[in-house]
Amino acid sequence: MEFRQLGRCGLRVPVLSFGTATFGGGSEFYRAWGSTDVAEAKRLVDICIDAGATLLDTANSYSSGRAEEILGAAIAGRRGDLLIATKATFPMGAAPNDVGSSRHFLMRACEDSLRRLGTDHVDLYYMHGFDEHTPVEETMRALDDLVTSGKVRYVACSNFSGWHLMKSLGVAERYGWSPYVAHQAYYSLVSREYEWELMPLAIDQGIGTVVWSPLAGGALAGKVRRGESVASGSRVSQLGLDRAGDLETLYNVVAALEEIADDVGRTVPQVALNWVLSRPTVASVVIGARNEEQLRQNLAAVGWSLDEAHVAKLDAVSERRPIYPYWHQRLNPRLNTPPVRTYR
Repeated sequence: MEFRQLGRCGLRVPVLSFGTATFGGGSEFYRAWGSTDVAEAKRLVDICIDAGATLLDTANSYSSGRAEEILGAAIAGRRGDLLIATKATFPMGAAPNDVGSSRHFLMRACEDSLRRLGTDHVDLYYMHGFDEHTPVEETMRALDDLVTSGKVRYVACSNFSGWHLMKSLGVAERYGWSPYVAHQAYYSLVSREYEWELMPLAIDQGIGTVVWSPLAGGALAGKVRRGESVASGSRVSQLGLDRAGDLETLYNVVAALEEIADDVGRTVPQVALNWVLSRPTVASVVIGARNEEQLRQNLAAVGWSLDEAHVAKLDAVSERRPIYPYWHQRLNPRLNTPPVRTYR
């Protein structure tokens, strides 16, 4: 397994990390992802450790804490071999203060996550989303306190817009608090908006990118093709098609993936994952799996590289015109050169 530096911080992370949203199946929404129990979770963690995918990614909101509990049981006695990332911000109850990035909520949310995980610290603690109702200064100070207390090693964010992240970095720098070192973002061949602003920001500020849903909610797993229906209630029908955008582009991308997969002797999802791993700023890609076979297939996305012709083909078929002001900024590449080739 290849390890990469997480942005400018000292932590090195495996290029593939394992996501646990499939653990628990605590609601109809999460059951569409999976219902992994403790016994199966232990087997999946074994496979990850053997492969070197030792960063395990979870969140307090996954099945209302059940995913953290299952992960905690699965890693018992093996904590020292692993990096653990979890998240807070999303609702954990109906009370007014059971949500957000306030000091009140974060201190309790972190303690609850540590208890469920059965550990005294997490290696990476994400704000799962931006809370516009809490001052950024309050959030960053609370996170810095969690770092100085030893309960959190590094802080990060997820699903932020460019100004959310930049303001947070500015506040942390102003007061000497722990900054966000990574941004967990949605990015795939059919969702390349990350390249418009967040990728240039990450390059400029040294932020490591951890990609979630690199297969676009399963839309790039090779099961969605032109003229074929998607099973109702599946993860693809629930998430993938909505997030994949223009269906014609999706079908064209999948067709290109199938051609390249045949050329290189790999599967469609392996090629799609390998493309994401080749992009600037990407330190790790979160892969999920409902079973052992699926996990082993996804782990085989590393250890090889697409050639330039294959990358160029995927770049071309997935190109889309950026929205304003990004298309305007690209009219003069002498002023604003995109980090990767996109819309021309």
